[in-house]
Amino acid sequence: MSVFEVRKGASPVILGFPHTGTDVPPAIWERLNDNGRMLADTDWHIHELYDGLLADATTVQATFHRYVIDANRDPGGASLYPGQNTTGLVPETDFDGKAIWKHGQAPTEADVAERLRDYHAPYHAALAAEIERVRSIHGIAILYDCHSIRSRIPFLFEGKLPDFNIGTDTGRTCDPAIEQAAVATVSSADGYDHALNGRFKGGWTTRHYGRPEKGVHAIQMELAQSTHLATEAPPFAYDRDKAERLRIHLKSILTRIEKIAHGLAR
Repeated sequence: MSVFEVRKGASPVILGFPHTGTDVPPAIWERLNDNGRMLADTDWHIHELYDGLLADATTVQATFHRYVIDANRDPGGASLYPGQNTTGLVPETDFDGKAIWKHGQAPTEADVAERLRDYHAPYHAALAAEIERVRSIHGIAILYDCHSIRSRIPFLFEGKLPDFNIGTDTGRTCDPAIEQAAVATVSSADGYDHALNGRFKGGWTTRHYGRPEKGVHAIQMELAQSTHLATEAPPFAYDRDKAERLRIHLKSILTRIEKIAHGLAR
């Protein structure tokens, strides 16, 4: 089974899904404890939420779970948020700081190296190939990295997370017009709040690929799961009514970004 799925499109916009996968190989599954086997830190239903919002957009989706290895972490292991609680390249805990591996079964350095080779690297090779393919067509590529997370996680942040969390590494990873288009859309979305480069400034994917001077722009959208799930607890069910209200604004963001891409490519 492939560790990623690609749907090729002709739009200048690429949607990345590094955390929607739930596949865990049997040998790794056996090492997870009961808490780890809940796979609670999945970006639940995000690929469904974005499905069909932008015609002909390329999508690159990891099929493996982030507990196998996190496709949105620096392969060298550097923290994205030094000094703050977070999870690593191969997490030892969940987002609540609770162990996910059986006693004595936490991944070793050899495990990490193997998973980098077999999962992380192939996913990013596929993503990089699609970025280059799209850029060769349009002279520009915009990577929109799709994420979600529970709205309340005291281990990671205080209080309630805003509904829309836009990350551009403080403006470094994309043209200002792209960032502004996302902010303008969510600012006018009734009943929702937002943050720009707040707790989430863009993960490794956004920071690694976002090179505006080379025609590659990247932006991360971290959604609070309360915006589209019936409950942020098992079974993490998709709430279609909530999702349809949210999809209106996500479609607007993507449509605006695509239009900007055509303008920047001229």
